[in-house]
Amino acid sequence: MRLVIARCSVDYMGRLTAHLPMAPRLILIKADGSVSVHADDRAYKPLNWMSPPCKLREETIDGVLTWSVVHSKSGEKLVLTIEEVLHDYSHELGVDPGLRKDGVEAHLQELLAEHITTLGDGWTLIRREYMTAIGPVDILCRDELGGTVAVEIKRRGEIDGVEQLTRYLELLNRDPRLAPVKGIFAAQEIRPQARVLAADRGIDCVILDYDALRGIERTDTLF
Repeated sequence: MRLVIARCSVDYMGRLTAHLPMAPRLILIKADGSVSVHADDRAYKPLNWMSPPCKLREETIDGVLTWSVVHSKSGEKLVLTIEEVLHDYSHELGVDPGLRKDGVEAHLQELLAEHITTLGDGWTLIRREYMTAIGPVDILCRDELGGTVAVEIKRRGEIDGVEQLTRYLELLNRDPRLAPVKGIFAAQEIRPQARVLAADRGIDCVILDYDALRGIERTDTLF
């Protein structure tokens, strides 16, 4: 992880164009190659960012330090023109153990995996906790047509859960054995903003009834 505080302007060139004028900002460069630019507000949300796979090139042109971040698939580009570097620090974080789910989320995952046809007739489970380079997908399964589906399960569906599933889908769709991989964001309740973002990313939303799933569990184990 590299953290840089610098006076910089930021220009995005891709499906549209966007410009951030010169100002002090925090730049995060992660080991996965992602680059994000932050201000001292907006909580965890960046002003602009580039998700992997991308490449960062640093060069000085006529005395001006420029960072170009190019997405290797889409060709989108993020250009940071740096007037002054105020702080530059790197630290190796190592492999993260991942988020530990609370009891309800873990049980929802277990129940849905056992009763995967809750998502549709003819659906089959590939496995729970399918590992990717950035952590495990809650459930990987196949729909009635044999297509691969990644399911992310939350107790309460927020925007960050949709972002998490988006990152998993980017990695899973690079595997020719699995691609194309669709996404399902499943939760007991899903916030409207998360639904909007999921729809924009082509991700389906499913509301899970915990009590009903537990009822299925009790029925199946009654005798």
